[in-house]
Amino acid sequence: MNQSVSRRRFVQGTSSLIAAGAMFSVSRPAAASSGDLRLNMSAGNFGDAIMAAFVRPFEAETGIKVTPIYQDLRAAQVGLMVKNNSVTIDAVLVSQVTGLTLAGGGYLEQVDYSLHNPRELETTEGRCKHPFGFGSYLYSLNMVYNTKKFPAEKPRPTNWAEFWDATKFPGPRSLGNGQGGSPLPGPWEEALLADGVAMDALYPMDIDRVFASLDKIKPHIRKWWTTGAEILQVMRDGVADLVQSVDGRALSLIDNGDPIEINRNQAKLTFDYWIIPKGSPNALNAQKFIAFTGRADRQAAFAQLFAQAPSNQRAYEQIPEKVARKLATYPEYMKTSFLVNGEWYVQTGADGLTNSQRLTQRWNGWIVR
Repeated sequence: MNQSVSRRRFVQGTSSLIAAGAMFSVSRPAAASSGDLRLNMSAGNFGDAIMAAFVRPFEAETGIKVTPIYQDLRAAQVGLMVKNNSVTIDAVLVSQVTGLTLAGGGYLEQVDYSLHNPRELETTEGRCKHPFGFGSYLYSLNMVYNTKKFPAEKPRPTNWAEFWDATKFPGPRSLGNGQGGSPLPGPWEEALLADGVAMDALYPMDIDRVFASLDKIKPHIRKWWTTGAEILQVMRDGVADLVQSVDGRALSLIDNGDPIEINRNQAKLTFDYWIIPKGSPNALNAQKFIAFTGRADRQAAFAQLFAQAPSNQRAYEQIPEKVARKLATYPEYMKTSFLVNGEWYVQTGADGLTNSQRLTQRWNGWIVR
């Protein structure tokens, strides 16, 4: 798996849409409908897998030509296209928080779930079925060991409280950087779990308690990583013995024979949304494509090309067991995992700040102390 965390942009709230608007003064007409589909997503191995599992079969079944647009779009860019009546893309793949921010700003078309197979929807993770976005896969942030430092025959940390315990389990650590105020890579939920909060009681998050917990682990963090490439460097070069990592990055090293093992306990699950900008030139085709990504057979095909877990549990009926055990939503792992509550991150308080912005502000002051 060759997954780039940077392709998942987390926004700082709808204020970024307003601020970015000052840079544009010319309004362009929306593109005329072509009867095709312009699909925005990331490139690389991930994009290749999307094309093979979803796009090409969709074209073959429907006769609709799909043009991939390989570009990382921020929420502000999507919002400006809508505001300026200049929408030139039909469907976009964005992070959960980005999708919720755009939905809250009124920038998205509603997903037409009448086009989805009801049986498929029944077995699809609930949070992936948002009125303004659909998630066709999930991924997770996990604790990862260097097995040379923590071999199977010796004690290993089994939860985030033990990850925080540098006396019982000595060695350098690495956690995600919290500068974006997002659940990926921010270590917010992990800090609360380390402080004894139950997985089903994380939200609404107590931000004071988050940073009190981070105070305890801060002296033992050798690297606050920001991108997927940094995760790989930390694990591959032995920069840290214990790492908070996206599962796909760890799997790529494991498949390569590196001394890495994933702990699936207290894994943080999140996902990306397929969204349709309001005013999309080919919105109906985008709706059809999004419905297509919800099919169990397509999600199963994608999971076997790129280790992202299906949101539709029926997909596991078509995934070999060896592959299934690498995926974040494997039924056994789901029992000890939790889903990110993206709605909490985009909630706005009386001060006009979202929780994501509030986390960013606290982090920027905390990290330099």
